Amino acid sequence: MSGSMMLLAAASVFVLTHFLLSHPLRRPLVGALGEKGFSILYSVIALSTFAFTVHAYKATPATRALWEVGDGLWAFVTVLMLFASILLLGSFIRNPALPGAAKSAATAEARGVYGVTRHPMMWSFAIWGACHILVYPVEKNLILAGAIIVLALVGAALQDRKKAAHDPQGWIAWESRTSYWPFAAIVQGRARFGGFGGHAIGGGVVVWLLATWAHIPMAGWAAGIWRWVL
Repeated sequence: MSGSMMLLAAASVFVLTHFLLSHPLRRPLVGALGEKGFSILYSVIALSTFAFTVHAYKATPATRALWEVGDGLWAFVTVLMLFASILLLGSFIRNPALPGAAKSAATAEARGVYGVTRHPMMWSFAIWGACHILVYPVEKNLILAGAIIVLALVGAALQDRKKAAHDPQGWIAWESRTSYWPFAAIVQGRARFGGFGGHAIGGGVVVWLLATWAHIPMAGWAAGIWRWVL
């Protein structure tokens, strides 16, 4: 089996096991193992399949880039990654989808990142994947980043279905004020742009700077604004 096929198999197992454990198999496994036992099993499978995927990625040689990556594309991706970082940091506060959220979906406010999309965390991961494909368009990166995109966006859609089943009135009310696709609710007049808060803007900028700088020691080349600063 070639390196790319091994990576594709590993990434597919990683994504598929996540979907199976998060949705159809969750209830029977929780019934058999309890919440704590299920959490342990889920963590072991998730970490082991992810580690296998990372190993396969490192073992797969890079192919020729599918397109030329210039400064213009790098600048676009740099701005897009800042947006993704703001979505990610903003998703940790007032998120009715998170376990133990203080507010229910029926009463949560669609402000800041939630005015943009009701799945800011998932979209931040998907944007991360798209950005890495744009600036590193080799076969193995398309497989890995593509798996992250599928996991994030299909996972978000499945989360909508699961949340609606558990809290029909509350989640449907939340869906009526928000949108799956970024900016769709704002364009349709169901949400307003603004109210991001310092945790989203400030935290997003800090994470964006640190994450793009981390490419230097981890990957051996600069990313983000560091391509022009250093």
